[in-house]
Amino acid sequence: MSARTTIELWPGATEGSLGENNQGCPSLTLYPVEGDGLRAAVIVCPGGGYGMRADHEGEPIAKWLNGLGISAYVLNYRVAPYKHPIPLQDAQRAIRTVRHHAEAWGVDANRIGILGFSAGGHLAATTGTHFDGGDLTASDPIDRHSSRPDLMVLCYPVISFGGQGHQGSRINLIGETPSEELVNDLSNELQVTTDTPPTFLWHTADDAAVAVENSLLFASALSRNKVPFDLHVFESGRHGIGIAADHSEAYIWPEVCANWLKKQRFA
Repeated sequence: MSARTTIELWPGATEGSLGENNQGCPSLTLYPVEGDGLRAAVIVCPGGGYGMRADHEGEPIAKWLNGLGISAYVLNYRVAPYKHPIPLQDAQRAIRTVRHHAEAWGVDANRIGILGFSAGGHLAATTGTHFDGGDLTASDPIDRHSSRPDLMVLCYPVISFGGQGHQGSRINLIGETPSEELVNDLSNELQVTTDTPPTFLWHTADDAAVAVENSLLFASALSRNKVPFDLHVFESGRHGIGIAADHSEAYIWPEVCANWLKKQRFA
């Protein structure tokens, strides 16, 4: 990834003083697709329990998206000891940044999605359920753009901070004694509305780290709100398998997702 271009989300304000896992954060590592015409773009959020960012859920995913003709941007978002709302602010800023540079980067500003794994899936889902239209009066032109993703891809995501949630992600993001209001606000199955973007989800039924109920709860909320979604649950597979190229069942998820992205006019 070091050979790739990385840009700071707030130029001149990159923070890396709070631990090795936050060096170079917050920033975007660019994986553009060259060529004529405007491309769709997807921001990639690796997982890691809000304590780190897993490399195998970053660059390999960006390169897969490139193979579909989609420009990709790996988000180096801040993790513990940073707490909410810092990671969300990083993700929102990433979407605004790509929108702001869309013409220069050959991106269609109306086709910018977000993809996340595990806790990165929670961050992606939070971004898709906690967005705004931008501040047209902001002195920073990037802040004038909407932070709403046009679609979401959620891979074995943490969704709930309730009974089915992932305790480590929850503690890293909101601490050990959060208010009930904050827990509910970041339990994204409770935040779905008719404006939530179309979503692709996949999970394994026996995921021992992040229960499959997370994806099921979110899909159910999408269904109730008439939001288009595509849900795939594979019978078995450990947590964190990423692109899953060698997995006997889930290896098919990139192909199925690619078909869905084509249906959404992203690929």
